[in-house]
Amino acid sequence: MEQITHRYLDKWEKLSTLTWYPELRNYTLDIACKLIVGTESGSQSKLGEWFKIWCDGLFTVPLPMPWTKFGRALRCRQLLLCEIGNIIQQRQQEANLSQDTLGLLLQAEDEGKSLSLDELKEQVLTLLFAGHETLTSAIASFCLLLAQHPEILATARTEQQHLGIEEPLTLEHLNQMTYLEQVLQEVLRLIPPVGGGFREVLKPCEFNGYSIMPGWSVLYQIGKTHQDSSVYQQPEQFDPERFSAERSEHKSKPFSYVPFGGGIRECLGKEFAKLEMKIFAALLVRHYEWELLPNQNLELVMIPTPHPQDNLQVSFRRIQSKS
Repeated sequence: MEQITHRYLDKWEKLSTLTWYPELRNYTLDIACKLIVGTESGSQSKLGEWFKIWCDGLFTVPLPMPWTKFGRALRCRQLLLCEIGNIIQQRQQEANLSQDTLGLLLQAEDEGKSLSLDELKEQVLTLLFAGHETLTSAIASFCLLLAQHPEILATARTEQQHLGIEEPLTLEHLNQMTYLEQVLQEVLRLIPPVGGGFREVLKPCEFNGYSIMPGWSVLYQIGKTHQDSSVYQQPEQFDPERFSAERSEHKSKPFSYVPFGGGIRECLGKEFAKLEMKIFAALLVRHYEWELLPNQNLELVMIPTPHPQDNLQVSFRRIQSKS
């Protein structure tokens, strides 16, 4: 993750001005492809093109015609599954399986049974999607909100300077970045990448006077939960201090903070996402500064995941050493 992050940061410094969101999508896809299936620079292959078309059609009118967004998404999903199948079959011929996610899945057994090719394809596609689309949104929101709140960026940068951590980063280093952790938590509270989740009702229950029957599907709304004024003081404000040890507003009620869901169905990629976000944020804040370019629409488009209307146009440069 750190090596790929440095590669992209160097690229953006050379560009000087850029439309950041598509670049962030490439960045997260490259990390997902490397760590999940062992493929280098996945965003520059057909995988990147197919993923974009597939994601763009996920929440559209389900008309499976070749010229509709939904129809193109269905076609790209099949192309993705076919390419993933090719990768799996190539890896199955290797004598020593590497320890990326696909390598672990190929070795996994349950009561002596391995996953079938179709099962492997579906699992890998799910992991690749979950490992980059929502992460792109979360990282873009971090970049946007810190550009809009320079005082919070300054505090995060001061923490990095005081820690004086030498690279490469370790988990111990990352655990010392307490203020940066609060910033990331607040980003996910204010602009959660996922709008909600579905759950099946197991037992009859009541909510606000309504009877809810077993077998029904219910939707919990993450954004609305994070705006609950009985939990969060001035919930519309970007305030990382609400996650400080002294305030801990999110602990006042169970399941008040659910960017990754909760309970036994909590997001499988939670720690993967948190790790990638923190590595990216630490290296970005420590070494670079960025400004929002004028005359762009920063209003959030919520489908398929939250992102600025004009895809976050910025100027980008390395912080000059004062020595």
